[in-house]
Amino acid sequence: MKPSTLLCALASAAGLALPAMSVTAADMTVQDIMKFESLKKPVLADNGNLLAVEVTPDRGDSRTLIRGTKGKPELSIAGASAPVVSADGRFVAMKLEPSLLAKETSDAKAKKKLKSGMVLVEVASGKEQRFEQVKEFAFDPSGKVLSIWFEPEEDKKDKAEDKTDKAQAQSGSESSAKAEPMSKAEPENKAAKPKIAKEDKGAKLTLLALGSDKRVDFNDVTAYAFDKKGNIAAVVINDIAAKRHQLQSVAIDGLTVNTAYESDSEQLGAVALSADGSAIAFSAGLAETRIEERAYRLGVIRSGSASFATHPQGWSLNQYSTLAFSNDGERLYFGTVPEVSKVLSLKKFTAEADLFDVDTIRDSRGLKLWHGEDSRIKPHEIKTFEKLKKQTLQAVWHLTPGNVVQLATPDLPEVGSIEYGRFVLGQSSEPYLKEITWAGFFSDFYLIDTLSGERHLIARRQASQAEPSISPNGRYGAFFREGKIHLVDVASGNTKVLNASLNVPFADEDHDYPSDAPGYGFGPWLKDESALLVYDKYDIWQFASTGANALKLTDGRKDGISYRVQGLYEDKTAAPATTGANEALLLSGYNERSKADGFYRLDLGKKSVKTLVANDEKLTVLGRAKNAETVVFSRERYDRFPDLYAADLLDVDSARRLTELDAQRKAFGWGKAELVHWTNTDGKKLDGVLIKPAGYESGKRYPVLVYFYRFMSDRLHAFPDMTVTHRPNFAWYANQGYAIFLPDIRFEIGYPGNSSVQALTSGVQKLIDMGIADPKAVGIQGHSWGGYQTAFAITQTNIFAAAVSGAPVGNMTSAYSGIRHGTGLARQFQYETGQSRIGESLMEAPLKYVENSPVFYVDRIKTPMMIMFGDKDDAVPWEQGVEIYLAMRRAGKDVVLLQYEGEPHHLKQYGNKLDYSIRMKEYFDHYLKGAAAPEWLKQGEPYREYSSDEQ
Repeated sequence: MKPSTLLCALASAAGLALPAMSVTAADMTVQDIMKFESLKKPVLADNGNLLAVEVTPDRGDSRTLIRGTKGKPELSIAGASAPVVSADGRFVAMKLEPSLLAKETSDAKAKKKLKSGMVLVEVASGKEQRFEQVKEFAFDPSGKVLSIWFEPEEDKKDKAEDKTDKAQAQSGSESSAKAEPMSKAEPENKAAKPKIAKEDKGAKLTLLALGSDKRVDFNDVTAYAFDKKGNIAAVVINDIAAKRHQLQSVAIDGLTVNTAYESDSEQLGAVALSADGSAIAFSAGLAETRIEERAYRLGVIRSGSASFATHPQGWSLNQYSTLAFSNDGERLYFGTVPEVSKVLSLKKFTAEADLFDVDTIRDSRGLKLWHGEDSRIKPHEIKTFEKLKKQTLQAVWHLTPGNVVQLATPDLPEVGSIEYGRFVLGQSSEPYLKEITWAGFFSDFYLIDTLSGERHLIARRQASQAEPSISPNGRYGAFFREGKIHLVDVASGNTKVLNASLNVPFADEDHDYPSDAPGYGFGPWLKDESALLVYDKYDIWQFASTGANALKLTDGRKDGISYRVQGLYEDKTAAPATTGANEALLLSGYNERSKADGFYRLDLGKKSVKTLVANDEKLTVLGRAKNAETVVFSRERYDRFPDLYAADLLDVDSARRLTELDAQRKAFGWGKAELVHWTNTDGKKLDGVLIKPAGYESGKRYPVLVYFYRFMSDRLHAFPDMTVTHRPNFAWYANQGYAIFLPDIRFEIGYPGNSSVQALTSGVQKLIDMGIADPKAVGIQGHSWGGYQTAFAITQTNIFAAAVSGAPVGNMTSAYSGIRHGTGLARQFQYETGQSRIGESLMEAPLKYVENSPVFYVDRIKTPMMIMFGDKDDAVPWEQGVEIYLAMRRAGKDVVLLQYEGEPHHLKQYGNKLDYSIRMKEYFDHYLKGAAAPEWLKQGEPYREYSSDEQ
């Protein structure tokens, strides 16, 4: 025990108080990191008066904080997570997961039986109601009712015998009206009934009136929905064994129940409600047909009667078809398929003759055929199979005329239901699927007329992630390509370039990839579609859709501040995402010189920016209330936890602090972060972050840990991630006497390895020249792309005393045609157009692949290196680590490889993350601080098998 710690303990026992200056900050341990609490994304009530946020330690059970944004209440609910808040802020519902202790003390079979519950809290009184075995819960949009959907009961042999009693006990049977039943004229299937699919089985649903004891319970519920106005709930009940299929309508006020529809032969599927609840849509198909092959029809109930859609020839609904009404309730969007899939089955050996039957024998083959003209390579096809199996093609039913328009087709499969006037946006990557392998992702974008299905091309072969911005009523579409802002007049099809007369770059000025530089994105449109806000690196521009002169609304380039609109509603189609000409907006501003954020006010239509908040800190807007101007944001520095604040949108300088988690940091020596500038060996000016160790003494040299990836200096004011993970924990290392260096890397296309080495060595030399770094005690750690750079760097320089490389590519020539097992994609595009930055194929530039590959230069290495890989890495083939290890081993170099079994690209199992974090720290402590080498580092560890008892 340190003398200061002992002194504090003795003083405490004697009831004495010591002066604050005599208390030494505590040493940090991995247990401290495990218990350190962080905040997840907060949730605001629609009226902005209440906030709930999950507080979670790195290891352990969560709790939920409930805070009034303008004052009390202040509640903390132990064990609660994933909060949702009623619209009026009167109630908060939270998930109750099984405790960590329960999970860790249960075997695999027992863990499957552990189910989550939920807790409902009345905020004003603090009164709690708890429910077990809950799979889902939600408030209706009015905040008057809570739905609680329970886990389905386990199958019981006597379940069929209990159907009659269950039907009588069904609370939903208090019906006051019935619609005409669906046709029962279908031919009766005399064959044996198929096994009931899991998806066809329902579970108990409770609708609970908030603030009263009134509730209604339903059994065998397979789907339910609320309308947006808080008038109606629709509940789908399916009991195949009892031939009982009902659609119940529940009035939110009073929880009165009516049977809106029923059938004894058709399984009811999806359900949706119009915004005011006046219309209910549902799908239904023959219950006796197995779900995989079941075709559904589409019905809508209005004014107590039902009508059914007439589908275009060859189109139908299946089990994955979803339903959604337009905002005005006049159109119903739904998913269709050209045909419902048939279940394929293999031939089986049932008789001796089958043993020699060629077709039966060949059906037992295990074959995946890769064809050169396949649109997707086979691993990608397999990875996307489930998604494509569930994909449906959007159609729209115009309810008043009654016609159906097919909007999406196999050649244009992705169509949304967000309306831009009479249009919806469609996207197709089908023409470019083969190119994904080497060129990346491209799509054609269309606006589709919902009345006619007519398509209007907005952008052809556009980068898939660069979706065009559509004006509120679909009159215009805007997209960015090759430095130009294109505006498309949808009606005429004419396109013009908005920034043609401006000598200002709108493409990413820091883009260092072998591909076209993207733009900085679009802000909101004006409501009348007369103008669109567009970002360059620093400023916000107002471009008139008529082609008039652009108006620069900010002056950020002069001051090095990047302005962006903040505080918009999540629904980008609602005000103020579409703004008025004289509206005031909240802006954030990132200062590239100080790496700090600020908040500003902008008055649209004129160049008028007012500073609201501008300090040395990082600011992040985390949410806005749906029906109020309340925003919640965090403010942080390296040495200040990102606690939450709430304020009115344009009054953020008067924000109220809602959480106090920074208190947990103050027990430890934390260190300070500062900005470092230097010039690279090729003359480029670079920035980096230096985190000085706790108790830093000027003039004393320290061991330095270098961590990097690409641009790191924007983390100057970021609070360190307080978790045990595959990265070094900055606060832990700083507490333990390390300086941490986070340098920016700027790459030259074709030479990523050498670009990185130049930035790293010149940055480390800067720290040595500053008198901070011990030149014999500089370590380096990187993961993935940073892992590659780490492995390459030690083949080119001896400036590092130790290196830890996580999931590195060691040989670009073999990695080029490797597979990203997580997506099934080939890795070629990463080298030709992406992160690996070669810019040419292996066939075109083989020497560049060799020159940038660490494995070819291991004979030069003098730095000890520890390599880490999960042997189920889903991004980088883990054999890349084996290549480096074997090459270094053959060359007689100091190398260790940590192979974590069953782990992907980032370690998931906590025991593995903890083990790696401790070994990494021991590794650096040995090579950088002279600590004794642990046994595993001195002599390795022999392979052994563990029995289940030992585990």
